[in-house]
Amino acid sequence: MQMRQPTQALPSVSPGIQRRHTLPASEVRPLNAQDAVSVFEIEREAFISVSGECPLHLDEVRHFLTLCPEFSMGWFEEGRLVAFIIGSLWDRDRLATEALTLHKPRGSNAHIHVLAVHRTFRQQGKGPILMWRYLQYLRCLPNVRRAVLMCEDFLVPFYRKMGFKVLGRCAVTVGALTFTEMCYPISGHAYMRRNSEAIRFPNAPLTLPPPRANDRQMDV
Repeated sequence: MQMRQPTQALPSVSPGIQRRHTLPASEVRPLNAQDAVSVFEIEREAFISVSGECPLHLDEVRHFLTLCPEFSMGWFEEGRLVAFIIGSLWDRDRLATEALTLHKPRGSNAHIHVLAVHRTFRQQGKGPILMWRYLQYLRCLPNVRRAVLMCEDFLVPFYRKMGFKVLGRCAVTVGALTFTEMCYPISGHAYMRRNSEAIRFPNAPLTLPPPRANDRQMDV
């Protein structure tokens, strides 16, 4: 009598279909020094055409991403950097020239050096969403009392829409460029899911007023 071979269990997945190990569709995480070149390429393209100056040069990007990476944030789409923020701590009420290059670990002001979005992903609201996410993150840091930044006048409405208040003219100048200094109070406490890579969106859409005909624009 011919013995029947034991029936083999069928694979749960068709042999022609293999499980793919893909990068997360959207990921927000702190940046590190290995991200510096990608950061600088986005920053250079975003700012040189508008202002003629980059807020941070490549060596300064590497400096902050090595010294205080926890004050940076990058938005990645399938592993590609599409938007970022770089910050550091500052220990005075108003910004000074030294704030452009220094990180003061005992400071209570999160100095936002730069927010930029890759040109392919502009006009999608990623800039305001990432800033909102960053400000929520700052609420989790016990020593941070406010966020501060300096920007050209045409960007003041953009930051006002996100809750920043004007402090006045900034003492810092870069060549012929002058700036408005703005701040955002960090109050309360936020609980963030541990090890979460999800992007959380604000309850209400962030919209900006339509640009005037003579306004220079930086698309975010």
